[in-house]
Order: sequence, then C-alpha cells, then structure tokens
Amino acid sequence: MADVETIAVEVAYARPEEQLILPVELPAGSTLRQAVEQSGILQRFPEIDPQQMKAGIFGKLKKPDQVLQPGDRVEIYRPLIADPKEVRKQRAAAGKRMKKGGGPADDAPPD
Repeated sequence: MADVETIAVEVAYARPEEQLILPVELPAGSTLRQAVEQSGILQRFPEIDPQQMKAGIFGKLKKPDQVLQPGDRVEIYRPLIADPKEVRKQRAAAGKRMKKGGGPADDAPPD
C-alpha cells in the first residue's frame, strides 16, 4: 500500500472564557469541513452547528469545501451578539460620535 501524503493544519475555536487550537493531520486535498470534523472540536463544543457554522482560514471567511494547504489555521467563528449596523444606528440616534478605534470622542472631557 502506498503512503498517503498528509498535511498538518490547525483548527481553532474561541469562547470569551476559553480558546482552543487543535493540530490535525489530514490527507492532502482535505477540506475545511473535513478538518473540523476530524479535529474532534464538534464534540468538545456542542454549540457549534456544522451545518450553520461560519469558518475561515487565517481570518478570511471560506466555504466548507475549501481545500486546505499545509499550515492553514481553520477558524470557527461564533455568531455576533449584536448587529454592528444596528449598534451604529443606536449610537447615532443617541447623538454619540464614534471615533476611529472605538475610543472616546475628541470633545470628551479628560479624565
């Protein structure tokens, strides 16, 4: 039997209180979905729905059938708690100014 070429990747998931990065060895040509399934992360974090999950590679959203390259880090993204557009609308309605970086506005009183 011929040796099957394998690649090493990582699968990452984070909750506010816990982060986990799992190394995974897969046959060359494996997909993002296969890496998630093989990692065991779905058993460790039952809130991840493999049918609905959003995932990417190094911070860029990818489809589940994306073929992985050696050294890729597959990241499983949690759903947003608040819609950023809605939060901006609420701030605007309240008359608050946003500053780049999310810090206090220029005209805010000093501490």
